[in-house]
Amino acid sequence: MSPNTFLKVVALGLMTLTSCLALGPPAVALGAAGNFIILAKSGVSTVPPSTIIGNLGLSPASSLAFTGFSLIRSLGGTSALSTQVVGTLEAADFTSPTPSTLTTSESAMITAFNDAAGRLNPTAIGLGAGTIGGLTFTPGIYKWTSNVDITTSITISGGITDTWIFQVAGTLTVASGKTVTLIGGALAENIVWVVSGNVVIGSTAVFNGIILGATSVALNTGATLHGRILSQTAVTLQKAIVSL
Repeated sequence: MSPNTFLKVVALGLMTLTSCLALGPPAVALGAAGNFIILAKSGVSTVPPSTIIGNLGLSPASSLAFTGFSLIRSLGGTSALSTQVVGTLEAADFTSPTPSTLTTSESAMITAFNDAAGRLNPTAIGLGAGTIGGLTFTPGIYKWTSNVDITTSITISGGITDTWIFQVAGTLTVASGKTVTLIGGALAENIVWVVSGNVVIGSTAVFNGIILGATSVALNTGATLHGRILSQTAVTLQKAIVSL
């Protein structure tokens, strides 16, 4: 065996070992909803300038519910561009096959929500009676039957393959200027916040994770979100940053 081949075998073995040692629940499959950085049903609005890196989808609402983006329709009419978006914007009234693609994506979003919300055997229930500022979360499932308020910064600690699900039956609010910090290699794409109530990320706050929201999601002035926003109603952005 040549030295190069040996090194490749060792690297593959290490990757497999890392995958086997991943901590936390099985990952939530996003399906076609994972093609979008923001996906919503009733509207996506921005107070410019926002910066969004990824695709936006809107259905069953029409492109009129993309507000503040100054859309530039593509030549074929299947998508649009905006100076605030590094990616495309798609709406239910755009040219085929966009409407059917969005229907599939919206269905996948609801499936993912139900999957995440229905996961059993939580690591902890009701930590901090919903006030979780200052806490550190290792891989697992965390459940609240109340509202959740992040009043001071929190930490999510784990490796690059570890997973987290945060199940929130009420609202989720992040205070202005606070941070959901990742350490140890934890990735936003492996963190799911499944929230039945409204989500509000305060001004200049920094949030990490995929939001699966049953209702609205708002990023106030200067807020940053690393992850995705998949909302079953509307998303509002105020000079915000959204990227994965």
